[in-house]
Amino acid sequence: MKNIETYVGIDVSSDTLDVAAHPRQQAKSFRNNEAGINEAVTYMKNLAPVLAVMEATGGLEMSPAAALGAAGIPVAVINPRQVRDYAKSMGKLAKTDTIDAQVMADFAAAVHPEPRPLSNRQAQELKDILTRRLQLNEMITAEKNRLHRARRPVSDHIKAHIAWLEQELDDMNSNLNRFIQESPIWRENDNLLQSVPGVGPILSSTLLAELPELGKLNRKQIAGLVGVAPLNRDSGRYRGKRMVWGGRAKVRAALYMSTLVATRRNAIIRCFYERLIAAGKAKKAAITACMRKLLTILNSMLKHRTTWRHVSNPAAVS
Repeated sequence: MKNIETYVGIDVSSDTLDVAAHPRQQAKSFRNNEAGINEAVTYMKNLAPVLAVMEATGGLEMSPAAALGAAGIPVAVINPRQVRDYAKSMGKLAKTDTIDAQVMADFAAAVHPEPRPLSNRQAQELKDILTRRLQLNEMITAEKNRLHRARRPVSDHIKAHIAWLEQELDDMNSNLNRFIQESPIWRENDNLLQSVPGVGPILSSTLLAELPELGKLNRKQIAGLVGVAPLNRDSGRYRGKRMVWGGRAKVRAALYMSTLVATRRNAIIRCFYERLIAAGKAKKAAITACMRKLLTILNSMLKHRTTWRHVSNPAAVS
């Protein structure tokens, strides 16, 4: 017997969340505060919907949408006009919070709107913070290089500038952490990623901003997207070395640094690295293979919403 798919509609107001399900035609109301949102998410997880739909309501929808996304429930935030037009086409002219929620659930089942749990604006803001942080690091490195060759009074000026840049960097790190913590879905994903030994805030935030596909693709696709999948270089009878190239440079750079740490502090990655070296692999090739393995583990953890301590066999993650 074919399983019946459940769709959820959520009517969001300043005080309440009205949740309705299709095809069950059941509804329930929750308070629109942190406790109420958590209760609503638990309730919807038990329904196991394939999609939840809510209208864009001037920002009121952001917290419940993010909480649903963090819980692994696909959610689409849609234009209210789409729902009203659908309701009119179906002859549903009455309007209450409960009816609106049920109409949205029916709309989700009929139209299948694309899930969009995170706004482009939020993603771009996070990218901007990361870019500025990278710029500050580069400026600090450049000034420290100049300091080695500088004499007084120029050296004193450079030292003062380094101190100011380092304070700016501290402030930017605080902004980065606060930005992630204020978004429930990013906070949840950040906690999952940083539960892995060797993964720190820089790699985690870089993945959140620069690799939104993480957790949505298979192991080969995500490795190819980042640029850590070995590619053939063959032509006619020529057989070249398999090499990695292309992909997302910022992600690859952050992944490289974390992998170096993981080869010392992460038992799974360390054992994998040592096995490759013992088999005669060059160190650079071994590190690249470890980068690919670490990325694969992180991809699977986000896909299955699993923390590191609950991964019974990380070596077999796919």
